[in-house]
This record gives sequence, structure tokens and C-alpha cells, in this order.
Amino acid sequence: MQPSSGENVNQRIARISAHLDPPNLHMENTASVSRLNCRAKGAAAGFRVAVLGAAGGIGQPLAMLMKMNPLVSVLHLYDVVNTPGVTSDISHMDTGAVVRGFLGQQQLEEALTGVDLVIIPAGVPRKPGMTRDDLFNINAGIVRTLSEAIAKCCPNAIVNVISNPVNSTVPIAAEVFKKAGTFDPKKLLGVTMLDVVRANTFVAEVLGLDPRDVNVPVVGGHAGVTILPLLSQVKPPCSFTPKEVDYLTDRIQNGGTEVVEAKAGAGSATLSMAYAAVKFADACLRGLRGDASVVECAFVASQVTELPFFASKVRLGRTGVEEIYPLGPLNEYERAGLERAKKELESSIQKGVSFVRK
Repeated sequence: MQPSSGENVNQRIARISAHLDPPNLHMENTASVSRLNCRAKGAAAGFRVAVLGAAGGIGQPLAMLMKMNPLVSVLHLYDVVNTPGVTSDISHMDTGAVVRGFLGQQQLEEALTGVDLVIIPAGVPRKPGMTRDDLFNINAGIVRTLSEAIAKCCPNAIVNVISNPVNSTVPIAAEVFKKAGTFDPKKLLGVTMLDVVRANTFVAEVLGLDPRDVNVPVVGGHAGVTILPLLSQVKPPCSFTPKEVDYLTDRIQNGGTEVVEAKAGAGSATLSMAYAAVKFADACLRGLRGDASVVECAFVASQVTELPFFASKVRLGRTGVEEIYPLGPLNEYERAGLERAKKELESSIQKGVSFVRK
């Protein structure tokens, strides 16, 4: 016997209801449709991703772009304010990922349970006249709290740290994970992709090329002189005059300040940062999937230099960072820049470590 039109309507309503309110998966059947069978459980193939700080200036465009990524099956959006609105808005996009929102400290652990990749853009943005170091006292506490929850709820997840200053927040997360006995250096990555994205763009402008055809390795860290573009290793191979090297290096190192000043107090680099973060997250997910030769730059626990953390090219795979590449041949300009970068990095890393150990 064919079901009545009323039963069909009830089935559709039940599916919609389950999609909009997925956390409670244990309601009684309505018109023979159980929420356990609804797509809100995350039936699509792919990975579970959590964005911590999803309602912020970086978090919102980042969440939107992650919703568009076909490798994401379930997208958890967490923040201390405004998450319901962001979740509702993004959930209307007709892409495969199911979106779930989590609001406030009391729902943080639920947001993290069972996820494969955690992206942390949480924190305050940089304002005119503010250095990355000025951000430390606020953002350090935020990253510590979030890292404690990650260690408890998803210790095997890959963690992408965006919160500035990355040179200090990544060591903070590492110390928290060490205390919890969950630290895996392969799975903690500071996102420096924005430096690479800027370098590709600015170099392409000088060369008159499409930025998508340019690849500039950027090593060191993610602030000022710690950002070291290796212009001698640009692909496609090319050469620059000393004046071009000075111009490009300075602009890449101060790209963040350029945006802060252009926005005149209205914000920092949010859109380009979200783009870069999603580009890097996609690389991590492709690595998790098992794709070959996924190579990007990231700030990781490293033995490339004498410092405990350093940004350089890494190969991503099923376990996170599966190989860290050496710096390769550097010219005299880059060797001098490396020494300046290491001096600055050393104090930033120690500042992060001391914050947790004090």
C-alpha cells in the first residue's frame, strides 16, 4: 500500500527537523523516520572539522569556505558568542557538509568530540599601532583553554593554529599537550600559509605571471623579520635585482601591517587569512585522505635549525606531518635573514613555553 501524502510530508518534516537540531539524536520515530537515520548524523563521506572562533572576522569566512570543501562531511562551529546565527546562515548553503553550532564554554567539549581536524582562528585581531606581541596576553589564554579541551576530547586530531602570535601560540599548545601526555609533534601545525599566499601574489606581480603558477617557499615564523621568503628558490626559476629582493622581502614581512593600516582601525587581514587557512586545511585533509606529495610550509616542531619550532616545507599525510624538508641552498641575503629570524623566534618561542610553565 502506498503511504499517504500526509505521511510523506511528515517524513520530510522529520528530516528537516533533524538537520536543524542534530545534537539530540534520540527522539522517537515520527512517521517511521528516526533521527538516527537522518543525514544530520553526517552520513556523507569525508572528515569532521571543528572551527574554534567561528563567529569572528576570520572564523566566519573560514567556516563558509570549509562548508564548500567536498572533503568535509561534518563542520562544527564553536565560539563564545553569535554561533547560532553563523551556523544557521552557513547551514543554508547547498553543499555536502552538515553544519553544527556550539555556543560557550559549556559546549566546547561537545564541539571537539570525534573531530579529525581542529582549526583555531579564535582570539582578538591586531589593531593599528598594535604589534603581534601585544596580542600575546589575550590570545595566549584563549589558546591554552582551547588546547586543554582538545587534549581531552580529540587528542588524535590534527590541530591548525591561526591565533596570533603564532610564534608563541604554537609552543603554548605544545606545552599544554605535553602536560596532558597527548603531544604529537606531527599533528600540531602553525598556519603560516598567508605568508606564502602573499609571497606568491607579490612575486607574481613583479614577474607578470599568474600567482597560481608561482610557488615561493617562506620559512622561519609568522611575524615581521621571522618571515623569510626564499626568493632564490622561487618556482618557476627566476632571478631578481637586489632592489626587487629588498622590496619583495619587506612587503611580504609587513603584509599584515599593510592591511591593518589600509583598514584604518576597522580590522586586520581576515579575508585573505581565511582563504589561506582553508587552503592549508584542505592540504591537511588531502594528506589525511592519503594523497601523495602534499607539500606546504608550516610552523612545526622541527630540527631544521637549533630552535624547537620552525616554519619550513613539510609533507602532509595520514599522520599529519610525515616529512620536514631542509632549507636547501641559501644565498648570502637569505643566510643573514635567517640569523635575524632565529634570534627573534627564540624569544617568541620561549615566551609561549614560559606562559604555560609559570
